[in-house]
Amino acid sequence: MDIFNDAIGAVTAQLSQLWPKPEANPQLVNGKLRPCPPTPNCVSSESSDLIHRIEPLPFTGSPEEAMARLKKLIIEKGGTVQHEEQGYIWSTFTVPVFGFIDDVEFRLSPQEAVIHVRSSSRLGISDLGVNRGRVEELRKAY
Repeated sequence: MDIFNDAIGAVTAQLSQLWPKPEANPQLVNGKLRPCPPTPNCVSSESSDLIHRIEPLPFTGSPEEAMARLKKLIIEKGGTVQHEEQGYIWSTFTVPVFGFIDDVEFRLSPQEAVIHVRSSSRLGISDLGVNRGRVEELRKAY
């Protein structure tokens, strides 16, 4: 099975080089996650519309422990942490085979005891529920 996984990984790595880089690195806007575009390939816990809305990740314990646990989970689930600052993580996940890159951002809200999340495809219109599924998988593992 490792040979198959290695082959898929090699194809994915090559294809991911073909997809566009973000116009600007994701970042907080006025202390919040960026809004989702009108396309259905994005989910955000800070969105108010039903198409894009997803629940944030609740946490217990200290905010520092929560972010450390999240960072570890991102790596375990195959993501790469691209940028980290206090209370914010930008990570990327590559969709197997096709090599699509999705940007997944997290913003800590200690007052609410949650970590807000935004997961969005860089390319296309529909993601066939991949971003929503990823966030739910992260929630379950978290």
